[in-house]
Amino acid sequence: MGQHVIKMPDLGEGIAEVEVVAWRVQPGDAIVEDQVLADVMTDKATVEIPSPVHGTVIALGGKVGESLAVGAELIRLEVEGAGNAQAAPPPADEPAEVPHGFVPEPARVAEAAASVAQAAPAVAPPPSRPARAPAPAPRPALRAAGEKPLAAPAVRKRAWDLGIELQYVAGSGPAGRITHADLDAHVAGRGRAAGADGRYAQLEGEEAVPVIGLRRKIAEKMQLAKRQIPHFTYVEEVDVTELEALRGQLNARYGEERGKLTLLPLLMRAVVLALRRFPDVNARYDDQANVVTRYAPVHMGIATQTDAGLMVPVVRHAEARDPWSSAAEIARLADAARHGKAARDELSGSTITLTSLGALGGIVSTPVINHPEVAIVGVNRIVDRPVIRNGGMVARKLMNLSSSFDHRVIDGMVAAEFIQAVRSYLESPATLFVE
Repeated sequence: MGQHVIKMPDLGEGIAEVEVVAWRVQPGDAIVEDQVLADVMTDKATVEIPSPVHGTVIALGGKVGESLAVGAELIRLEVEGAGNAQAAPPPADEPAEVPHGFVPEPARVAEAAASVAQAAPAVAPPPSRPARAPAPAPRPALRAAGEKPLAAPAVRKRAWDLGIELQYVAGSGPAGRITHADLDAHVAGRGRAAGADGRYAQLEGEEAVPVIGLRRKIAEKMQLAKRQIPHFTYVEEVDVTELEALRGQLNARYGEERGKLTLLPLLMRAVVLALRRFPDVNARYDDQANVVTRYAPVHMGIATQTDAGLMVPVVRHAEARDPWSSAAEIARLADAARHGKAARDELSGSTITLTSLGALGGIVSTPVINHPEVAIVGVNRIVDRPVIRNGGMVARKLMNLSSSFDHRVIDGMVAAEFIQAVRSYLESPATLFVE
């Protein structure tokens, strides 16, 4: 038997190191060729690293959250034959039988928290306090929904003072009536003199959560964007009554064969048309070279929330897509991003970004520009509001666009004129389909 070392491969695009975000195997596991060993994250995407050989895992090359340089040892296997490496001696601070770098899954967060605590400057420890037993889970209601518990006024007042919901107290009196003795028993059974139902229970404890993987990349990207880019945000109100009416008509007529349209693909089309008049907005700024690159194609980034964090998949050549093609591509990319299947080139190369929180969009937002782009268009929620039109008050569907711009590249007047152009297309939606 020999040992085979799998090194961190070169993933291209000038990537010098990656971050380990998940191990798919652990020491002692028998693996086969092409089995995924680990998930690593580059600046742009999560990549699966497969095994080129059969073997048994001896040791892992790092912990979750650690960075590995290209060419560094990723994993060590025991294989048939001579292998490609000599046996490595066990680390000095670990017994030989414990493979170096292996961290059981349940221990990873605790270990990261401990390392943070060790790295922190020494401070005086807080005063010791008695340990608290964890609060028991709330009891299920003893009565059906809507059934009023029976209790005398004095019992009800005392329960209120103690913070007890009578719905959760068993009554020992006639017809299940709750007595003072029942309150005492309830309090004693829960181990607290007040707040026995958990409403006002005092809580203790804290949890250190290491910032790794995509969350770390998001933090670094946002920090870079806010540090490098002098943002300014411009907000404009848009009347989308006619747009929503047209969208409803298109969905009723073409929804079955072409798919349902949301607001987003129509907004994409409005942005594409407005960019023809304001090409400086469809650009990227190289901070080091002081060069602004304007793009003829519109590669539209779509900010997408996933379980792992915010991603920005890219709809390429949005200028060449009708609303149904855009809608289908948005849905495909969003699904790939949420399931961790988006390719690296699907998460990079955008020239302008749209961001929307849908029904949670609020009234106004201040979106952060997707560096190195120079503009981001944010969509707030649609609300019905009274509007004066032709001397009378009518209800209209209104929506704000909250958009941010790089003030090094985009002057305030240009930004305002660009958003007004987008607004004109949205308020006269037939123009979205007229070249």
